[in-house]
Amino acid sequence: MFADDASDGLVVRVGDPGAQAVHLLFFEPTRPYREEPTLDFIVRARGRWVSIETSVRTWDGDGFDSFLSSLAEDFRGWEGARTWHSLEYDLTLSAEHRSGGHVHLTWGIHDRPPAEEWHFETTTVHAAGEDMQHLATEIHALLTSEIE
Repeated sequence: MFADDASDGLVVRVGDPGAQAVHLLFFEPTRPYREEPTLDFIVRARGRWVSIETSVRTWDGDGFDSFLSSLAEDFRGWEGARTWHSLEYDLTLSAEHRSGGHVHLTWGIHDRPPAEEWHFETTTVHAAGEDMQHLATEIHALLTSEIE
């Protein structure tokens, strides 16, 4: 779901913003180097007991939106976990299709290299198919809306 509570630009919210749940916000896509396809964005995890954020470095998005879209296309399911990571592993994602037609996404947010002193993980649950495609579309819109 698109939201507007983290910045003036486009924000993608993943997960339930309820009092007990942890949700993620993705926002502020930027291109730090004009001559390279480096694309950074912010990811923030918020919940009753947590509030962390880090900058995620990608090489032109690292196929983040394509990965999510491929999960939507395989709405009937798959065996095992499918994984994705950003260029510097500051954001990782593991997807498992479970019974009942739901996809469990385990998001890993990591301290930036070289410190790598902390790691946070949370899982969000999404209906396979259309729900996953909406998420892929929103992430694609975020990654293609970068601010100079």
